[in-house]
Order: sequence, then structure tokens, then C-alpha cells
Amino acid sequence: MKPIYLDYNATTPIDPEVAEAMKPYLNEFFGNPSSTHWFGIQTRKAVEKARRQVAELINCEADEIIFTSGGTESNNYAIKGTAFALHERGNHIITSGIEHPAVIEVCLFLEKHGFEITYLPVDEFGLVDVSEVQKAIRKNTILISVMHANNEVGTIQPLAEIGKIAAENNIILHSDAAQSLGKIPVDVKEMGVKLLSIAGHKLYAPKGIGALFIKRGTVLAKQIHGANHEQNLRAGTENVLEIVGLGKACEIAKRDLQKNMKHLKEMRDRLETGLKEANLDFKLNGHPTKRLPNTINVSFPNLEANLLITEMEDLAVSAGAACHSDSIDVSPVLSAMHIPIDYAMGAIRFSVGKFTTTEQIDKAVKIVSKAVEKLKPSDDFKPVYIPTSEVKLTHFTAGLGCACKLRPQALEKVLSALKPIFDANVLVGTNTADDAAVYRLNDETALVQTVDFFTPIVDDPYQFGAVAAANSLSDIYAMGAKPLFALNIVGFPSNRLPMEVLKNILKGAQDKTAEAGISIIGGHTIDDNEPKFGLVILGTVHPQKILTNSNAEKDDAIILTKPLGLGIISTAVKRGLTEKSTEENIFRIMSELNRIPAKVMENFQVHACTDVTGFGLLGHLMEMTRGSRLNAEIYLREISIIPEALEFASANIIPGGTLNNLEYVSDYAIWSENISRIDKIILSDAQTSGGLLISLPSKDAEKMIQILHSKGIKAASIIGRFTEAGKGEINVLEKRK
Repeated sequence: MKPIYLDYNATTPIDPEVAEAMKPYLNEFFGNPSSTHWFGIQTRKAVEKARRQVAELINCEADEIIFTSGGTESNNYAIKGTAFALHERGNHIITSGIEHPAVIEVCLFLEKHGFEITYLPVDEFGLVDVSEVQKAIRKNTILISVMHANNEVGTIQPLAEIGKIAAENNIILHSDAAQSLGKIPVDVKEMGVKLLSIAGHKLYAPKGIGALFIKRGTVLAKQIHGANHEQNLRAGTENVLEIVGLGKACEIAKRDLQKNMKHLKEMRDRLETGLKEANLDFKLNGHPTKRLPNTINVSFPNLEANLLITEMEDLAVSAGAACHSDSIDVSPVLSAMHIPIDYAMGAIRFSVGKFTTTEQIDKAVKIVSKAVEKLKPSDDFKPVYIPTSEVKLTHFTAGLGCACKLRPQALEKVLSALKPIFDANVLVGTNTADDAAVYRLNDETALVQTVDFFTPIVDDPYQFGAVAAANSLSDIYAMGAKPLFALNIVGFPSNRLPMEVLKNILKGAQDKTAEAGISIIGGHTIDDNEPKFGLVILGTVHPQKILTNSNAEKDDAIILTKPLGLGIISTAVKRGLTEKSTEENIFRIMSELNRIPAKVMENFQVHACTDVTGFGLLGHLMEMTRGSRLNAEIYLREISIIPEALEFASANIIPGGTLNNLEYVSDYAIWSENISRIDKIILSDAQTSGGLLISLPSKDAEKMIQILHSKGIKAASIIGRFTEAGKGEINVLEKRK
């Protein structure tokens, strides 16, 4: 069964009438509207009809409409076009602090090019104070850009009053009307705007089409240059198929506006009333009356929206905040409204549409109520009766595996504030970036201990336990040590998952540690809204044979034993984008112990070693280069990369931890001009249970690779070398010189 769709502010389905109107322009009418023959004339007629349909919806003349690729382009053209056309008259622009990124990012761009931007505050309801607009005006103010209705909380701005102020001061007023069009009346004459942005996919037209209203006499600097399409204002052959769709959608919106407004308000109010009658503790965000008839943004205090959404699998809604390992990303809109953090973290936006039914709303209320009740702290244990076979663990967490680690920048700052360790028996501690601690017992024996745990990286509980165990053991192998025993660390949502799931997680870990030749002999558990699992591992090593990440030597070769891309593909798994064969492959890679490479290392003079996990290849290599006070170079084409990772990265399926890693290495990575952004992301990808990164004399490297390959470690390769003394820079080359 499909989830109930309550995310109409994100996008709308194409109206069947719109689809029907578009069909003839898929094949029958294919001419270029600029052509003068019969084929071109037919499509030109269609474009001009659509132009009139759009104009009639917003009460303007047809020649005041130009077609664009969507709301983002319309906003860019309106704001940049005004700024560059009037820059000799002034360089000051006024906007609000709750605009869509398609406005805010344009303003930030203009700030870098000599323009001054005033970001107006809003009140607790998200409303701009008209008097603040008046106060912000200067002699050099050329543009005011304020959205008609907010996409997150639905608050409707006093555009008509702002329009009067703009007119009195001879200032152009632009409004982003992407969210309001088709939901409430939009009349450019009553509003006093000279520029208005329209997005087709917000009113049941296709994605990739929009329009910009440009009042007669308003001059904009052209942004897309070429032939003289669209009155010589926007070059590019018209997208006839989608223009027809937008025109039809606007015709329907005008025809059915009153009916749709009534229906939307009924559905929204039914949802709000249902949540109240369910006795749920929530706060309404946005204005109680001056808001879109379809939008309700509510906060559930002391609950995380991301966890709520994962719990409400049968609902399609949006979160107002995201919680990461070291930060909380609250939407700029909620921040500008000064919503308290314990409420902002639990903000959910529900947006209904003209196809929403009362049955869907009633089911949605039950789904929300059940999820909130399940996630609320409670002293009463209530067994969960989900069939274990239906459990997908990644749906019960906001993050994934080692990508949930603290940002390395933040971690370094915290650790630097700790007092130094003076115990002479501490051979490896917080003074290095190694993932395990080493304590000398005597001249022959040192204890090595590590702890590692994370949220699910795969859906299957048994596989999760196995991967977590392999990941924890890796730290021991990277230190050149032999594991002795392990302890479990468990965070488990007993209110969300059946205990059978925990049993399977522990079984997976037990089987993997048995493969390593050790036992799990105890542990500790806590009740947690997110499942988390890992191990404490204790091992031993001779004090003279400890491997750290800080003793690499000049001209050492660098070997990596597993392929990259695990974090990216794991993110794709969580989103349901992968094939079964891909999921099986990454489980095989992540659950593979680093025991064989560790055993092979015993036969070589290895100078340094670490494993590649949450900080990515470059992050962990940077720890080696900085710790060893050496620079290094690596060769992209020598590094094994899981092919699907490149595809998903190109589709922007990228963990937040991976992007943090890329920022972390920015001061130390020197990129060859042939290294693309996707390549950089792959090299920074947060790995879970990744391979070993080994530094050894170059003369021995090929021999080690041969042995590793013969023992089944086929991904192992020589990926670079340490070049000279330095501050730890990494020169990333496409291939070996």
C-alpha cells in the first residue's frame, strides 16, 4: 500500500486534466514555436494560449508573463535581473529572513558582488512587520523581495501593504508566490508587485516549468543569453509540452479556486482537530488564521521529527529540523520565528491537497498518534508485535553507521582541551588520533582496548550485529594486536522494536566474533529511541610491535585493502534505491574481518596503520600524514571504488558525514584539476568497517599486494606514497606520474 501523501507543499501530482492537455504535444504537435511553417504555428498558438491562462489567474496582461524552468529560475531572474539593471541607481535590497533558498542564496551571491542586503525579522508567527519594511528603506534601495506565503508554516505576508510602501518609494516589489498560487487568490494589481515568481509543480503542473510576471515598464538585466525567445527576455526554445501543462493547471486553479480553498481548509482543520482530540501535546507553528488553507506545521515537544517520520512510514510528510551527531539543524524559518529548540526539533509539516480525502486524514491522525505515543518516554513496558521479518532497521534511525560520528573538527576541539596524560604506561592515548588505547603491563605485554558502536547501517538485524562486530574488531587489527574478548554495548528501542530483533543483532555479533576466535562475555544495555550497537574489544600486543597511525616514513607506499563508497551506498539502501545484489555486496564488504591483512602485516616491516571508517579515506590518511609530519600523494585511478557509489553520488545521495569529512580535509588536500567533485566526495565518504590503510617501505609493497590477492583480498592496492617532510598535505592526483 502506498503511504498517504501529505506533502503537497513539496510538490503536487500532475492533475489528470493537465496530463490530458499535454498529450498531443508529446508527438502530434512537435514543431519549434519559432518556426513559421504550419508545425511551428501550432505550437506557437499553444504557448500563447498558456500565456493567457497564466495571466488570467494572476490578473495581468499576457505579455507580462515569460516562461522559465521553474520557481528557482524565476526568483533568480527577478532578483539578479533587477540588481544588475539598477545597480547604478542603488545597491540595497530588502528581503525577509524566512525566504526560500532560491531567494536567500541569490541574495548571498549578490552580497559577494557589492550589494547590501537587509534581512527583515519576523514575529513568532512568521509575519513580517510592515513598519520594519518602512524603517529598512534607504535612498539606495532598489528592490524588496518578500514571499507571498511561507512554504513551511503557511503564514501569509501583508503584500498589499508592503506594495503601497514600495510604490511610494519608487522601489520594485518582487514576491515568490510558488506556495500561494492555486491555494488563495493572487492578484498582482491588488498586491502591488512588479515581479512575481510561479512554480508549476506546486499547482498540479509538471516539474521543470514556471513563469515570471514582469509588469510592463519593469526593466531586468537578461540572465540567459541566446536567441530572442520570450520577448527577448529569456533565451531558449520554449518547453511547449510543459508550458501547455502549466497553462492548463492555471486555468483549472482559477476555475476551481473557491472549491479548492474550501476543501483544503476542511482537510487541514480536520487534521488539526483530530490531533487535538487524540490528546497529543503539540504546538502550532505559524499564524493561526493568516496562513495557507492547506498547511499545518506542528511541534511535538521533546521528540525528534526525523524519528517521528521514520516511525510514520505510511505517511509522507516533512520535518522542520534534522539532528546530527554534533549539531542540530533547525530550519531557518523556525529559527527566525524563535521557536524553542525542544519544540523546533519535533516540528512536522503536513500539507494537504485537492486530492486529499477525509479517510486519509483520519488514518493520518491514527498513524501520528501511534508514533507519538510510541516515542514518548514511558515507565510502562509494552511489548511490540511487529513481525521480525518485516523490520528494516535503517528505518528506525536518522543516521547511518559511522557517518554518525562527531564532526572531526568538533572532536579535535574537544580533545585539545583535555589535560595531558602523564602515566608512563599509557603507550597510546588521547595524544594521538588512533582509534584504540594501549596500556603497558610489562616488557612483553600491552593491553589494547577499543570501543565502537553506531546506528544501523543495514536493514537486517543479524547483518547489523555482524557489521558492527567487524567494525569494532578492525581497530584491534589496525594496532597490530590480537583480540582476546569483547563486551556488548546496546541501545535498544524496546517501545519500537520486538526483543527478537535484539536477539538477532547479538547473534550476528556473536558469530562474527567467533570467526575472529574470541567470545563476547558481557556488556551493557540502555533503552533508547534509536537502535545502537557495538563492542568493546580487549586485545594484547608486544609493546615493541604496536602499530599507530603516526610513524609513517618518507617514501613509504600506502596500501588500502577495501573499496570505497560504503557510506554513499548505505544511504541509498536507507532510501530504498538499491538492488538486492548491491545490498548483499556491501554487507559482504563491511562484514569481512580485517584479520587476514593484519596477519599478512606481521611478515612485513609496517611503519604505520589505521582503518578507514567514519572520517573517510582522506580524513584517516590526513591523521597519518599529520601525525607522521609527512606529506603524501595518492592516485585516484589506483583506488578501488564500488561502481554504484559513483552513480549514487552523482545523484546527490550523499551522507552528511561525508560532506563534513570533505570540509575537514579542505586545508590539507591539494586537488589535481582533473579531480571532480564526485571524486572528492568518494575519497571523503564515511566508511563503516572499511579497509586497513597501511604504510610500509615501497620495496615491499608489491609483495604484500600479491599475498593479499592470493588470500582473497582482491580490492587491495597501492594507492599512493609519503613524499617528504611537511605539515601533512595530501596531493590528490588522477593517476601515478
